[in-house]
Amino acid sequence: MAENAIFNHRPRFTTSSSKPQHSQNSKQAKDFTSYLDAPEVSPKARLFCEIIARASPSDVESALSATGIRPYPEVVEEVLKLLYGTPQAAVKFFRWAGLAQKPSVYAWNLMVDLLGKNRMFEPMWDAIRSMKQEGLLSLATFVSVFGSYCVVGRFDEAFMTFDVMAKYGIEPDVVAVNSLLSAICQEENRTEKALEFYDRIKTKIPPDADTFAILLEGWEKEGNAAKAKTTFGEMIIRVGWNPQNMSAYDAFLTTLVRGSQADDAIKFLQVMKGNNCLPGLKFFSNALDVLVKQNDSAHAVPLWDIMVGSGLMPNLIMYNAMIGLVCSNNDIENAFRFLDEMVFHGAFPNSLTYNMILQCLVKNKKVREVGRFFIEMTKNECPPVDSNSAAAIKMLFDRDDPETAVDIWSYMRENGVWPIDASANALLTELLNISRLLEFKRFANDILDRRIKIYDSTMEKLKNASHKEGRSARDIYDSLERRWCAS
Repeated sequence: MAENAIFNHRPRFTTSSSKPQHSQNSKQAKDFTSYLDAPEVSPKARLFCEIIARASPSDVESALSATGIRPYPEVVEEVLKLLYGTPQAAVKFFRWAGLAQKPSVYAWNLMVDLLGKNRMFEPMWDAIRSMKQEGLLSLATFVSVFGSYCVVGRFDEAFMTFDVMAKYGIEPDVVAVNSLLSAICQEENRTEKALEFYDRIKTKIPPDADTFAILLEGWEKEGNAAKAKTTFGEMIIRVGWNPQNMSAYDAFLTTLVRGSQADDAIKFLQVMKGNNCLPGLKFFSNALDVLVKQNDSAHAVPLWDIMVGSGLMPNLIMYNAMIGLVCSNNDIENAFRFLDEMVFHGAFPNSLTYNMILQCLVKNKKVREVGRFFIEMTKNECPPVDSNSAAAIKMLFDRDDPETAVDIWSYMRENGVWPIDASANALLTELLNISRLLEFKRFANDILDRRIKIYDSTMEKLKNASHKEGRSARDIYDSLERRWCAS
């Protein structure tokens, strides 16, 4: 085998016979893990690595032999994993270890991977030919080669590798197809290249559900809704409907939602529901998150209804997200609908839930509803936050309901809700606006007694009002101003 060579980590294998096998994600040599950064290294492997790091290239093999340590297969494999950044040293170590006993299949696969990840493709093929002579080749070997070529954009060589597998005694099947498609789609914006390979091979090796899942996940990553629709249509024709194909359905629907095609996503969901193939809570959660960020309540609500209607149980976070969305779109009816139904699904409203709805009611100037809802909030021990309380007080005064405004303030004060500076100043300001100076004085003194801050702007408004209202108003200002300055 040639002198220059390298490999990465052990290929990952899926348990399903049809799913692709993956090699580990490729790295640049500077990012490979060495024995110096690995969290756990056995004493024998560390000793070998230290010798390899210190000895000159010409003395490596003799220095290794001088240890008197037999290179057992598990130690050889461990050392090779740590030599990805030094391929020439890896080759020397591999050869030296091979003199003591034949390398394991895993060690050979590591060498093929190591060479490929270091772009040493000629030595990599030398190793593959040696493996063929020993009868050690498997699909895992070629999966590694697929990944090594794809990560550097040499897709034609990856296709060539697939085409020559049979000559090396490995008959290509749908698992091999899926493994190559997966390797291509792991690279940025290369799903079109994967589709090119798929179109070339699909008449020779029939695709399965995993084939389409890989392509659909690629279109999802690239946000190509048009291509996703075409691929999904072909998937249904070729493999039909099956609840086990959920990863493909999730990827397809997510692509539509993120691509601002929620209308189509909802239509497809209805079809899927009719075929008993609705996606799980993960998809709905992700899709609703996208729609919330897009402030798209028009599509989020029907999507939500499909989810709940299918028996899925949303949690408190999802309910709060939906209530926040419909409130931001002034959809009070759905906000109350979600509030009423959430307890039946084991999601109990919290302070955020109530405060979002109160804020919506205040913004829409729903005077009677604010009063009733405030009572419900306090019964459930979820008082309004200071900003909501202040906004409610102002709106209620503006809409000629100062009594409810004072009730809100009194509750906040008597129940120790904190902070309440904004609410206190809102109350005082609104009393000034309707020239209720005696009430202003009474509340202001109470506020100062409680060491609640009265804003400069509030005192300035009182000062201006006192000049208009006469001596008694100026006396109120003077007495409060002295207390305020001393506070």
